[in-house]
Amino acid sequence: MTSSFLRDFSSNIPSLDGKSILVTGGTGSFGKAFIKRVLEQFKPKRLIVFSRDELKQYEMEQEFPQSQYECMRYFIGDVRDYNRLTMALREVDIVVHAAAMKHVSAAEYNPFECIHTNVIGAENIVRASIHCGVEKVIALSTDKAANPINLYGASKLASDKIFTAGNNMSSDTTRFCVVRYGNVLGSRGSVIPFFQKLIQNGTDHLPITDPRMTRFWITIDQGVSFVLSCLGSMVGAEIFVPKIPSMKITDLAECMGPGLEQRVIGIRPGEKIHEVLITADDGRSTYEFDDRYVIGPSFDCGSSGAYWASGDIAAQGGKLVEEGFSYHSDTSDEWLNLDDMKTLLNDWGFID
Repeated sequence: MTSSFLRDFSSNIPSLDGKSILVTGGTGSFGKAFIKRVLEQFKPKRLIVFSRDELKQYEMEQEFPQSQYECMRYFIGDVRDYNRLTMALREVDIVVHAAAMKHVSAAEYNPFECIHTNVIGAENIVRASIHCGVEKVIALSTDKAANPINLYGASKLASDKIFTAGNNMSSDTTRFCVVRYGNVLGSRGSVIPFFQKLIQNGTDHLPITDPRMTRFWITIDQGVSFVLSCLGSMVGAEIFVPKIPSMKITDLAECMGPGLEQRVIGIRPGEKIHEVLITADDGRSTYEFDDRYVIGPSFDCGSSGAYWASGDIAAQGGKLVEEGFSYHSDTSDEWLNLDDMKTLLNDWGFID
């Protein structure tokens, strides 16, 4: 099936007018795109960038100065620091948790740091959000959290469990959910800017770890729309997974460097040949909607559990997937063809 790569995920986006919103990792690729979208479409009371990088905050403040955007706030802080979080989260309505240690090899070499940021940081967000009476918390996850084979994936799986279980502890004051999706087109550290740099430097080949490799793809704008949409529909304890297309890495290389040799260099430690967004085990509690899947909680989760148990999810248009369902990049129903990817790469300036 050809791809619906322009799916915009814009259904059920709530108004954020008058809301106080905090974005952890707010200077990252997603955080900046999210901040920009909110400023364009809404009039929040406060829009707080929470991150530990002073330089990136300075640079971001030049783009979104408080003199022009009165709602903007810039907080230096680390999700490892519970006390700083509780200070930053006072009178905040919504938290978008995008901060994480994301690079597989760095996590393997620095396991303590990975756990402190991705796992203890998730615990701190949950505890501080409940303490401050935050209304909604949505945490960004990754395909690597499904059947993890590296520490980064394992830490994000633990993070996902912490956020879904957070609904047990909140006494219905604070709701938590998770968004899980695949590779973001052109994000820092991804293969696309890596290929682009090689091509700009005059390479005569592109390195391919395994010619069988496939990946899910989503644009940063789609990711922002999806998160906003999930904020509108979340009840608590669910994991939202968008329906997004797959593509072979060899086809991506052909799009970016037509005619260049593709040299197989071998799979890297901790790397999968194909991505998984929903495992067969998760499939038993997964509901399908027109543009997404929703993984329901496998354990009781307070009052939000009644929503799942009562069948209300079906009333919203969700249909329980068939027995044995899983969502893998090599068996997806939607695929990016070469023209689709060329259009996307051209729109984002990666090819002419």
